[in-house]
Amino acid sequence: MMTPTERTIARLPAHLRRYVVGQEYAAYTSRDQAVWRNILGSLRGHLADKAHPDYLAGLEATGIGSECIPSLDEMNEKLARMGWACVGVRGFIPPAVFTELQALGVLAIAADIRTHEHIEYTPAPDIVHESAGHAPIIANRRYAEYLKACGLVGFKAIASVEDQAVFEAIRNLSVVKEDPDASEEEVAHAQARLEAASASRRYVSESTRASRLYWWTAEYGLVGAVDAPRIYGAGLLSSIAEAQHCLTPAVKKLPLSVACADMDYDITRMQPQLFVARDFEHLFEVLEAFESTLSWKRGGDFGLTEALRARTVNHLVLADGLEVTGQVLEMLAAPGPVAPGLDTALVRLEGPILTSREGKSLDARPWNGPALVAFGAGTLPERGAFKLSLESGLELEGFATDGGQVLALRGRLAGRELELPAVAKLFVTPSLPSVAGGPSDPETWDRWYGELSAFAEGDGEEKARSRKALALHPSLAALYREVRKMRETHTVKPERLSQIAAAASDFPDDWLLRAEVEELRRRV
Repeated sequence: MMTPTERTIARLPAHLRRYVVGQEYAAYTSRDQAVWRNILGSLRGHLADKAHPDYLAGLEATGIGSECIPSLDEMNEKLARMGWACVGVRGFIPPAVFTELQALGVLAIAADIRTHEHIEYTPAPDIVHESAGHAPIIANRRYAEYLKACGLVGFKAIASVEDQAVFEAIRNLSVVKEDPDASEEEVAHAQARLEAASASRRYVSESTRASRLYWWTAEYGLVGAVDAPRIYGAGLLSSIAEAQHCLTPAVKKLPLSVACADMDYDITRMQPQLFVARDFEHLFEVLEAFESTLSWKRGGDFGLTEALRARTVNHLVLADGLEVTGQVLEMLAAPGPVAPGLDTALVRLEGPILTSREGKSLDARPWNGPALVAFGAGTLPERGAFKLSLESGLELEGFATDGGQVLALRGRLAGRELELPAVAKLFVTPSLPSVAGGPSDPETWDRWYGELSAFAEGDGEEKARSRKALALHPSLAALYREVRKMRETHTVKPERLSQIAAAASDFPDDWLLRAEVEELRRRV
Protein backbone atom coordinates (compact mmCIF):
# COMPACT_ATOMS: atom_id res chain seq x y z
CA MET A 1 0.00 0.00 0.00
CA MET A 2 1.33 3.44 -0.91
CA THR A 3 1.99 6.05 1.74
CA PRO A 4 0.14 9.40 1.57
CA THR A 5 3.25 11.03 0.11
CA GLU A 6 3.70 8.28 -2.48
CA ARG A 7 0.09 8.76 -3.56
CA THR A 8 0.72 12.49 -3.94
CA ILE A 9 3.81 11.89 -6.05
CA ALA A 10 2.02 9.34 -8.23
CA ARG A 11 -0.58 11.95 -9.15
CA LEU A 12 2.03 14.42 -10.38
CA PRO A 13 2.99 14.72 -14.06
CA ALA A 14 6.33 13.07 -14.86
CA HIS A 15 8.05 16.40 -15.58
CA LEU A 16 7.34 17.46 -11.97
CA ARG A 17 8.11 14.10 -10.35
CA ARG A 18 11.74 14.35 -11.42
CA TYR A 19 12.27 17.10 -8.83
CA VAL A 20 10.79 15.18 -5.93
CA VAL A 21 13.03 13.50 -3.35
CA GLY A 22 12.26 11.19 -0.46
CA GLN A 23 12.31 12.71 2.99
CA GLU A 24 14.64 10.00 4.39
CA TYR A 25 13.46 10.79 7.90
CA ALA A 26 16.00 8.50 9.58
CA ALA A 27 18.80 10.62 8.10
CA TYR A 28 17.94 13.56 10.37
CA THR A 29 20.45 13.65 13.22
CA SER A 30 19.63 14.32 16.84
CA ARG A 31 21.17 17.76 16.37
CA ASP A 32 18.83 18.34 13.41
CA GLN A 33 15.94 17.55 15.74
CA ALA A 34 17.39 19.96 18.30
CA VAL A 35 17.58 22.68 15.66
CA TRP A 36 13.89 22.14 14.87
CA ARG A 37 12.90 22.20 18.54
CA ASN A 38 14.85 25.39 19.22
CA ILE A 39 13.36 27.23 16.25
CA LEU A 40 9.77 26.09 16.75
CA GLY A 41 9.90 26.75 20.47
CA SER A 42 11.19 30.28 19.91
CA LEU A 43 8.76 30.99 17.09
CA ARG A 44 5.67 29.70 18.90
CA GLY A 45 6.50 31.79 21.93
CA HIS A 46 7.25 34.94 19.96
CA LEU A 47 4.48 34.65 17.38
CA ALA A 48 1.58 33.74 19.65
CA ASP A 49 0.30 37.34 19.62
CA LYS A 50 2.11 38.59 16.52
CA ALA A 51 1.20 36.12 13.77
CA HIS A 52 -2.14 35.88 11.97
CA PRO A 53 -4.69 34.26 14.32
CA ASP A 54 -4.75 31.10 12.20
CA TYR A 55 -1.03 30.45 12.66
CA LEU A 56 -0.94 28.42 15.88
CA ALA A 57 -4.06 26.43 15.04
CA GLY A 58 -2.66 25.93 11.55
CA LEU A 59 0.48 24.28 12.88
CA GLU A 60 -1.56 21.50 14.45
CA ALA A 61 -4.02 21.35 11.55
CA THR A 62 -1.18 20.67 9.11
CA GLY A 63 0.69 18.11 11.24
CA ILE A 64 3.50 20.33 12.51
CA GLY A 65 4.59 19.91 16.12
CA SER A 66 7.33 21.50 18.20
CA GLU A 67 9.16 18.42 19.45
CA CYS A 68 10.33 16.85 16.19
CA ILE A 69 10.76 17.50 12.49
CA PRO A 70 7.42 16.84 10.79
CA SER A 71 6.81 13.73 8.72
CA LEU A 72 5.65 14.54 5.19
CA ASP A 73 3.35 11.52 5.37
CA GLU A 74 1.61 12.95 8.44
CA MET A 75 1.45 16.37 6.81
CA ASN A 76 -0.12 14.89 3.68
CA GLU A 77 -2.82 13.21 5.73
CA LYS A 78 -3.73 16.56 7.30
CA LEU A 79 -3.29 18.67 4.15
CA ALA A 80 -5.55 16.34 2.14
CA ARG A 81 -8.49 17.54 4.23
CA MET A 82 -7.81 21.05 2.94
CA GLY A 83 -7.39 20.04 -0.71
CA TRP A 84 -3.62 20.37 -0.55
CA ALA A 85 -0.60 18.07 -0.47
CA CYS A 86 3.18 18.30 -0.10
CA VAL A 87 6.28 16.71 -1.60
CA GLY A 88 9.93 16.79 -0.64
CA VAL A 89 12.41 18.63 -2.87
CA ARG A 90 16.11 19.46 -2.56
CA GLY A 91 16.85 23.16 -2.09
CA PHE A 92 15.91 25.62 -4.81
CA ILE A 93 13.91 24.21 -7.71
CA PRO A 94 13.22 26.04 -11.00
CA PRO A 95 10.61 28.79 -10.59
CA ALA A 96 8.35 27.25 -13.27
CA VAL A 97 8.31 23.96 -11.33
CA PHE A 98 7.66 25.66 -7.99
CA THR A 99 4.81 27.76 -9.34
CA GLU A 100 3.21 24.88 -11.25
CA LEU A 101 3.23 22.72 -8.11
CA GLN A 102 1.70 25.55 -6.12
CA ALA A 103 -0.99 26.11 -8.75
CA LEU A 104 -1.84 22.41 -8.36
CA GLY A 105 -2.14 22.81 -4.58
CA VAL A 106 1.13 21.02 -3.78
CA LEU A 107 3.67 22.51 -1.37
CA ALA A 108 7.29 21.93 -2.37
CA ILE A 109 9.03 21.31 0.96
CA ALA A 110 12.80 21.34 1.09
CA ALA A 111 13.71 18.09 2.86
CA ASP A 112 16.97 19.40 4.35
CA ILE A 113 17.18 21.40 7.57
CA ARG A 114 19.46 24.33 8.29
CA THR A 115 22.60 24.00 10.40
CA HIS A 116 22.69 25.35 13.94
CA GLU A 117 25.05 28.10 12.69
CA HIS A 118 22.18 29.42 10.56
CA ILE A 119 19.45 28.77 13.08
CA GLU A 120 18.05 32.32 12.98
CA TYR A 121 18.11 32.65 9.19
CA THR A 122 19.20 30.40 6.34
CA PRO A 123 20.03 31.43 2.77
CA ALA A 124 18.70 28.09 1.50
CA PRO A 125 15.17 26.65 1.53
CA ASP A 126 14.73 24.15 4.34
CA ILE A 127 12.00 22.20 6.05
CA VAL A 128 11.56 24.87 8.72
CA HIS A 129 10.73 27.54 6.17
CA GLU A 130 8.62 25.39 3.88
CA SER A 131 6.60 23.53 6.51
CA ALA A 132 6.41 25.80 9.58
CA GLY A 133 6.31 28.89 7.36
CA HIS A 134 3.99 28.12 4.44
CA ALA A 135 1.79 25.28 5.69
CA PRO A 136 0.08 26.76 8.79
CA ILE A 137 -1.64 29.65 7.02
CA ILE A 138 -3.04 27.23 4.43
CA ALA A 139 -5.51 26.35 7.17
CA ASN A 140 -7.17 29.62 6.18
CA ARG A 141 -9.22 28.61 3.14
CA ARG A 142 -9.15 32.00 1.44
CA TYR A 143 -5.40 32.36 1.80
CA ALA A 144 -4.92 28.85 0.43
CA GLU A 145 -6.90 29.90 -2.64
CA TYR A 146 -4.63 32.91 -3.02
CA LEU A 147 -1.52 30.71 -2.98
CA LYS A 148 -2.89 28.61 -5.83
CA ALA A 149 -3.91 31.67 -7.82
CA CYS A 150 -0.54 33.31 -7.22
CA GLY A 151 1.20 30.13 -8.35
CA LEU A 152 -0.77 30.13 -11.60
CA VAL A 153 0.15 33.76 -12.30
CA GLY A 154 3.84 33.01 -11.71
CA PHE A 155 3.60 29.96 -13.96
CA LYS A 156 2.04 31.96 -16.82
CA ALA A 157 4.43 34.92 -16.57
CA ILE A 158 7.15 35.17 -19.23
CA ALA A 159 10.73 34.65 -17.99
CA SER A 160 13.87 35.91 -19.72
CA VAL A 161 17.11 34.07 -20.43
CA GLU A 162 18.75 36.20 -17.72
CA ASP A 163 16.19 34.99 -15.17
CA GLN A 164 17.56 31.48 -15.57
CA ALA A 165 21.12 32.70 -14.96
CA VAL A 166 20.02 34.54 -11.81
CA PHE A 167 18.17 31.46 -10.53
CA GLU A 168 21.24 29.26 -11.01
CA ALA A 169 23.45 31.84 -9.26
CA ILE A 170 21.07 32.10 -6.28
CA ARG A 171 20.94 28.33 -6.02
CA ASN A 172 24.72 28.11 -6.15
CA LEU A 173 25.14 30.80 -3.45
CA SER A 174 22.72 29.03 -1.11
CA VAL A 175 24.58 25.74 -1.57
CA VAL A 176 27.96 27.32 -0.88
CA LYS A 177 26.74 29.18 2.20
CA GLU A 178 25.31 25.97 3.68
CA ASP A 179 28.56 24.07 3.00
CA PRO A 180 30.62 23.99 6.25
CA ASP A 181 33.84 23.45 4.25
CA ALA A 182 33.30 26.36 1.85
CA SER A 183 36.15 28.86 1.96
CA GLU A 184 35.74 32.63 2.12
CA GLU A 185 36.96 32.73 -1.47
CA GLU A 186 34.24 30.30 -2.59
CA VAL A 187 31.55 32.32 -0.86
CA ALA A 188 32.89 35.54 -2.38
CA HIS A 189 32.97 33.92 -5.83
CA ALA A 190 29.37 32.71 -5.47
CA GLN A 191 28.27 36.16 -4.34
CA ALA A 192 30.07 37.77 -7.27
CA ARG A 193 28.40 35.32 -9.65
CA LEU A 194 24.98 36.36 -8.39
CA GLU A 195 25.84 40.05 -8.67
CA ALA A 196 27.08 39.54 -12.24
CA ALA A 197 23.96 37.58 -13.21
CA SER A 198 21.71 40.24 -11.73
CA ALA A 199 23.63 43.01 -13.48
CA SER A 200 23.26 41.21 -16.82
CA ARG A 201 19.49 41.66 -16.86
CA ARG A 202 18.46 43.82 -19.82
CA TYR A 203 15.05 44.58 -18.27
CA VAL A 204 12.70 43.46 -15.52
CA SER A 205 10.76 40.48 -16.85
CA GLU A 206 7.20 39.48 -16.05
CA SER A 207 8.54 36.50 -14.15
CA THR A 208 10.74 38.72 -12.00
CA ARG A 209 7.82 41.01 -11.22
CA ALA A 210 5.68 37.99 -10.34
CA SER A 211 8.38 36.70 -8.00
CA ARG A 212 8.48 40.10 -6.29
CA LEU A 213 4.73 40.05 -5.75
CA TYR A 214 5.05 36.57 -4.27
CA TRP A 215 7.95 37.68 -2.08
CA TRP A 216 6.15 40.70 -0.60
CA THR A 217 2.97 38.71 0.08
CA ALA A 218 3.40 34.96 0.58
CA GLU A 219 6.98 35.22 1.84
CA TYR A 220 7.21 38.55 3.66
CA GLY A 221 3.64 39.74 3.99
CA LEU A 222 1.93 41.46 6.90
CA VAL A 223 -1.84 41.75 7.33
CA GLY A 224 -4.15 44.03 9.27
CA ALA A 225 -3.82 47.68 10.24
CA VAL A 226 -0.67 49.37 8.93
CA ASP A 227 0.21 50.60 12.42
CA ALA A 228 -0.51 47.25 14.10
CA PRO A 229 -0.12 44.42 11.56
CA ARG A 230 0.15 40.67 12.04
CA ILE A 231 2.56 38.29 10.30
CA TYR A 232 1.46 35.79 7.66
CA GLY A 233 4.44 35.56 5.25
CA ALA A 234 6.38 32.29 5.42
CA GLY A 235 9.78 33.98 5.41
CA LEU A 236 8.82 35.90 8.55
CA LEU A 237 7.05 33.00 10.25
CA SER A 238 10.06 30.70 9.85
CA SER A 239 12.90 33.07 10.79
CA ILE A 240 13.53 33.92 14.44
CA ALA A 241 15.54 37.01 13.54
CA GLU A 242 13.07 38.26 10.93
CA ALA A 243 10.05 37.59 13.15
CA GLN A 244 11.60 39.66 15.93
CA HIS A 245 12.74 42.47 13.62
CA CYS A 246 9.82 42.90 11.22
CA LEU A 247 7.34 44.57 13.58
CA THR A 248 9.83 47.05 15.01
CA PRO A 249 9.91 50.73 13.94
CA ALA A 250 13.13 49.96 12.04
CA VAL A 251 11.02 48.36 9.28
CA LYS A 252 8.86 50.71 7.21
CA LYS A 253 5.26 49.47 6.76
CA LEU A 254 3.59 50.26 3.42
CA PRO A 255 -0.02 49.57 2.39
CA LEU A 256 -0.01 46.68 -0.07
CA SER A 257 -0.52 47.66 -3.71
CA VAL A 258 0.50 46.35 -7.12
CA ALA A 259 3.53 48.65 -6.79
CA CYS A 260 5.17 45.92 -4.69
CA ALA A 261 5.91 44.08 -7.96
CA ASP A 262 8.31 46.90 -8.81
CA MET A 263 10.14 46.70 -5.48
CA ASP A 264 13.29 44.56 -5.61
CA TYR A 265 14.52 42.59 -2.61
CA ASP A 266 17.79 41.23 -1.26
CA ILE A 267 17.67 37.66 0.05
CA THR A 268 20.93 38.11 2.00
CA ARG A 269 19.65 40.70 4.49
CA MET A 270 16.58 41.67 6.48
CA GLN A 271 14.10 43.71 4.53
CA PRO A 272 13.99 47.48 5.21
CA GLN A 273 10.30 47.72 4.32
CA LEU A 274 7.30 45.40 4.22
CA PHE A 275 3.82 45.59 2.70
CA VAL A 276 0.63 45.28 4.74
CA ALA A 277 -2.54 43.75 3.28
CA ARG A 278 -5.84 44.95 4.69
CA ASP A 279 -7.02 41.33 4.83
CA PHE A 280 -6.69 38.25 2.63
CA GLU A 281 -9.33 39.56 0.20
CA HIS A 282 -6.96 42.46 -0.41
CA LEU A 283 -4.42 39.96 -1.78
CA PHE A 284 -6.83 39.00 -4.56
CA GLU A 285 -7.42 42.63 -5.47
CA VAL A 286 -3.70 43.22 -5.90
CA LEU A 287 -3.17 39.91 -7.71
CA GLU A 288 -5.96 40.73 -10.17
CA ALA A 289 -4.48 44.18 -10.85
CA PHE A 290 -1.05 42.64 -11.41
CA GLU A 291 -2.42 39.84 -13.58
CA SER A 292 -4.04 42.37 -15.91
CA THR A 293 -0.56 43.70 -16.79
CA LEU A 294 0.75 40.33 -18.02
CA SER A 295 1.03 39.02 -21.57
CA TRP A 296 -1.14 35.98 -20.93
CA LYS A 297 -4.02 38.36 -20.21
CA ARG A 298 -3.19 41.11 -22.72
CA GLY A 299 -1.92 39.11 -25.72
CA GLY A 300 -1.53 41.07 -28.99
CA ASP A 301 1.53 43.16 -29.73
CA PHE A 302 2.21 43.57 -26.02
CA GLY A 303 2.60 39.82 -25.50
CA LEU A 304 4.60 39.32 -28.70
CA THR A 305 7.03 42.08 -27.77
CA GLU A 306 7.50 40.60 -24.29
CA ALA A 307 8.16 37.12 -25.74
CA LEU A 308 10.54 38.53 -28.37
CA ARG A 309 12.78 40.30 -25.90
CA ALA A 310 12.68 37.41 -23.41
CA ARG A 311 14.55 35.10 -25.86
CA THR A 312 12.90 32.10 -24.23
CA VAL A 313 10.37 29.44 -25.24
CA ASN A 314 6.79 30.66 -24.75
CA HIS A 315 3.41 29.92 -26.30
CA LEU A 316 0.87 31.89 -28.31
CA VAL A 317 -2.85 31.25 -27.84
CA LEU A 318 -4.69 31.87 -31.12
CA ALA A 319 -8.29 33.03 -31.53
CA ASP A 320 -9.68 29.48 -31.86
CA GLY A 321 -7.83 28.27 -28.75
CA LEU A 322 -4.95 26.60 -30.58
CA GLU A 323 -1.68 26.96 -28.64
CA VAL A 324 1.62 27.30 -30.52
CA THR A 325 4.84 26.85 -28.56
CA GLY A 326 8.18 28.16 -29.80
CA GLN A 327 10.60 31.07 -29.47
CA VAL A 328 9.40 34.35 -31.00
CA LEU A 329 12.18 35.41 -33.36
CA GLU A 330 10.73 38.19 -35.51
CA MET A 331 7.68 40.46 -35.77
CA LEU A 332 6.65 42.16 -39.03
CA ALA A 333 4.44 45.22 -38.60
CA ALA A 334 1.41 45.84 -40.80
CA PRO A 335 0.77 49.26 -42.36
CA GLY A 336 -2.20 49.69 -40.03
CA PRO A 337 -4.12 48.00 -37.20
CA VAL A 338 -4.96 44.31 -37.74
CA ALA A 339 -7.08 43.75 -34.65
CA PRO A 340 -7.55 45.47 -31.28
CA GLY A 341 -4.11 45.71 -29.66
CA LEU A 342 -2.45 44.13 -32.70
CA ASP A 343 -0.51 45.92 -35.43
CA THR A 344 1.59 42.90 -36.36
CA ALA A 345 1.00 41.16 -39.70
CA LEU A 346 3.32 38.17 -39.30
CA VAL A 347 5.37 36.53 -36.54
CA ARG A 348 8.18 34.06 -37.02
CA LEU A 349 8.88 31.47 -34.35
CA GLU A 350 11.99 29.36 -34.09
CA GLY A 351 11.51 25.61 -33.65
CA PRO A 352 10.94 23.24 -32.06
CA ILE A 353 7.24 23.99 -32.48
CA LEU A 354 4.53 22.27 -30.46
CA THR A 355 0.80 22.68 -31.01
CA SER A 356 -1.77 21.91 -28.35
CA ARG A 357 -5.20 22.68 -26.95
CA GLU A 358 -5.90 23.27 -23.27
CA GLY A 359 -2.33 22.21 -22.51
CA LYS A 360 -2.57 18.85 -24.29
CA SER A 361 -0.30 18.23 -27.28
CA LEU A 362 -1.83 17.62 -30.71
CA ASP A 363 1.45 16.45 -32.26
CA ALA A 364 2.86 12.94 -32.42
CA ARG A 365 6.17 14.73 -32.11
CA PRO A 366 7.12 18.43 -32.20
CA TRP A 367 8.06 20.11 -35.50
CA ASN A 368 11.75 21.04 -35.52
CA GLY A 369 11.47 23.69 -38.21
CA PRO A 370 10.29 27.30 -38.04
CA ALA A 371 6.67 28.45 -37.78
CA LEU A 372 4.82 31.54 -38.98
CA VAL A 373 1.68 33.05 -37.51
CA ALA A 374 -0.19 35.36 -39.88
CA PHE A 375 -2.82 37.71 -38.51
CA GLY A 376 -6.08 38.27 -40.40
CA ALA A 377 -9.20 36.49 -41.59
CA GLY A 378 -8.25 33.53 -43.74
CA THR A 379 -8.26 29.76 -43.95
CA LEU A 380 -5.58 27.37 -45.16
CA PRO A 381 -6.56 24.22 -47.06
CA GLU A 382 -5.67 20.89 -45.45
CA ARG A 383 -3.71 20.07 -48.59
CA GLY A 384 -2.97 21.80 -51.87
CA ALA A 385 -1.97 25.14 -53.33
CA PHE A 386 -3.22 28.29 -51.66
CA LYS A 387 -3.15 32.07 -51.96
CA LEU A 388 -4.10 34.33 -49.08
CA SER A 389 -4.66 38.08 -49.15
CA LEU A 390 -5.19 39.38 -45.64
CA GLU A 391 -6.55 42.78 -44.60
CA SER A 392 -3.18 43.58 -43.03
CA GLY A 393 -1.70 43.84 -46.52
CA LEU A 394 0.03 40.46 -46.15
CA GLU A 395 -0.09 38.11 -49.15
CA LEU A 396 1.00 34.49 -48.82
CA GLU A 397 1.11 31.60 -51.27
CA GLY A 398 2.47 28.07 -51.22
CA PHE A 399 1.45 24.43 -50.99
CA ALA A 400 -0.06 22.92 -47.83
CA THR A 401 0.81 19.32 -46.97
CA ASP A 402 -0.82 16.69 -44.77
CA GLY A 403 1.52 17.33 -41.85
CA GLY A 404 0.43 20.96 -41.48
CA GLN A 405 3.59 22.25 -43.14
CA VAL A 406 3.61 24.56 -46.16
CA LEU A 407 6.07 24.21 -49.04
CA ALA A 408 7.40 26.77 -51.53
CA LEU A 409 6.17 29.56 -49.28
CA ARG A 410 6.32 33.08 -50.65
CA GLY A 411 4.99 36.31 -49.21
CA ARG A 412 4.57 40.04 -49.74
CA LEU A 413 3.71 42.74 -47.24
CA ALA A 414 2.53 46.12 -48.52
CA GLY A 415 4.03 45.29 -51.91
CA ARG A 416 7.42 44.25 -50.48
CA GLU A 417 8.80 40.74 -51.01
CA LEU A 418 9.45 38.91 -47.74
CA GLU A 419 12.31 36.55 -46.98
CA LEU A 420 10.42 33.53 -45.67
CA PRO A 421 11.51 29.96 -44.99
CA ALA A 422 10.73 27.67 -47.92
CA VAL A 423 9.23 25.08 -45.55
CA ALA A 424 7.44 26.03 -42.34
CA LYS A 425 4.38 25.53 -40.20
CA LEU A 426 1.84 28.24 -40.99
CA PHE A 427 -1.04 29.38 -38.78
CA VAL A 428 -3.62 32.05 -39.58
CA THR A 429 -5.64 33.78 -36.86
CA PRO A 430 -7.73 36.95 -36.70
CA SER A 431 -6.42 37.90 -33.25
CA LEU A 432 -4.02 36.88 -30.49
CA PRO A 433 -5.78 36.70 -27.10
CA SER A 434 -2.79 35.51 -25.08
CA VAL A 435 0.97 34.99 -24.98
CA ALA A 436 2.06 32.94 -21.96
CA GLY A 437 5.32 31.79 -20.44
CA GLY A 438 6.92 28.44 -21.20
CA PRO A 439 5.64 25.56 -23.35
CA SER A 440 1.89 25.03 -23.52
CA ASP A 441 2.33 21.36 -22.62
CA PRO A 442 5.34 21.09 -20.26
CA GLU A 443 4.91 17.31 -20.00
CA THR A 444 5.30 16.68 -23.74
CA TRP A 445 7.97 19.32 -24.13
CA ASP A 446 10.04 17.82 -21.34
CA ARG A 447 9.61 14.32 -22.73
CA TRP A 448 11.05 15.35 -26.10
CA TYR A 449 13.60 17.95 -25.15
CA GLY A 450 14.26 17.54 -21.46
CA GLU A 451 14.87 21.25 -20.95
CA LEU A 452 13.36 21.16 -17.49
CA SER A 453 15.59 18.19 -16.61
CA ALA A 454 18.64 20.41 -17.06
CA PHE A 455 18.15 21.15 -13.36
CA ALA A 456 19.66 17.74 -12.46
CA GLU A 457 21.37 18.12 -9.10
CA GLY A 458 25.03 19.00 -9.49
CA ASP A 459 28.03 17.62 -7.66
CA GLY A 460 28.34 20.85 -5.68
CA GLU A 461 25.02 20.44 -3.92
CA GLU A 462 25.57 16.73 -3.27
CA LYS A 463 29.04 17.35 -1.84
CA ALA A 464 27.80 20.21 0.32
CA ARG A 465 25.13 18.00 1.82
CA SER A 466 27.66 15.23 2.49
CA ARG A 467 30.06 17.67 4.12
CA LYS A 468 27.30 19.02 6.33
CA ALA A 469 26.54 15.49 7.56
CA LEU A 470 30.23 14.73 8.17
CA ALA A 471 30.90 18.06 9.91
CA LEU A 472 29.24 16.81 13.10
CA HIS A 473 31.98 15.32 15.32
CA PRO A 474 31.16 11.70 16.30
CA SER A 475 31.52 12.45 20.02
CA LEU A 476 29.26 15.46 19.76
CA ALA A 477 26.74 13.47 17.75
CA ALA A 478 26.69 10.83 20.51
CA LEU A 479 25.95 13.47 23.15
CA TYR A 480 23.06 14.83 21.06
CA ARG A 481 21.67 11.32 20.67
CA GLU A 482 21.79 10.73 24.39
CA VAL A 483 19.98 13.96 25.17
CA ARG A 484 17.41 13.20 22.52
CA LYS A 485 16.78 9.73 23.98
CA MET A 486 16.19 11.23 27.45
CA ARG A 487 13.66 13.59 25.92
CA GLU A 488 11.84 10.91 23.93
CA THR A 489 11.72 8.38 26.77
CA HIS A 490 10.96 10.98 29.48
CA THR A 491 13.82 9.61 31.60
CA VAL A 492 15.83 12.66 32.55
CA LYS A 493 18.99 11.83 34.55
CA PRO A 494 20.30 15.00 36.28
CA GLU A 495 23.72 13.56 37.07
CA ARG A 496 24.25 12.44 33.48
CA LEU A 497 23.07 15.82 32.21
CA SER A 498 25.81 17.46 34.28
CA GLN A 499 28.37 15.13 32.72
CA ILE A 500 27.08 15.91 29.23
CA ALA A 501 27.24 19.65 29.95
CA ALA A 502 30.86 19.23 31.03
CA ALA A 503 31.67 17.23 27.92
CA ALA A 504 30.02 19.90 25.78
CA SER A 505 32.78 22.32 26.82
CA ASP A 506 35.02 20.46 24.35
CA PHE A 507 32.85 21.99 21.62
CA PRO A 508 32.68 25.70 22.55
CA ASP A 509 31.04 26.71 19.27
CA ASP A 510 28.09 24.35 19.74
CA TRP A 511 25.78 26.35 22.00
CA LEU A 512 22.72 24.34 20.99
CA LEU A 513 23.66 21.21 22.96
CA ARG A 514 24.07 23.29 26.11
CA ALA A 515 20.66 24.86 25.48
CA GLU A 516 19.12 21.39 25.12
CA VAL A 517 20.70 20.26 28.39
CA GLU A 518 19.51 23.35 30.28
CA GLU A 519 15.99 22.92 28.96
CA LEU A 520 15.91 19.31 30.22
CA ARG A 521 17.29 20.36 33.60
CA ARG A 522 14.39 22.75 34.02
CA ARG A 523 12.01 19.84 33.59
CA VAL A 524 13.41 18.02 36.64
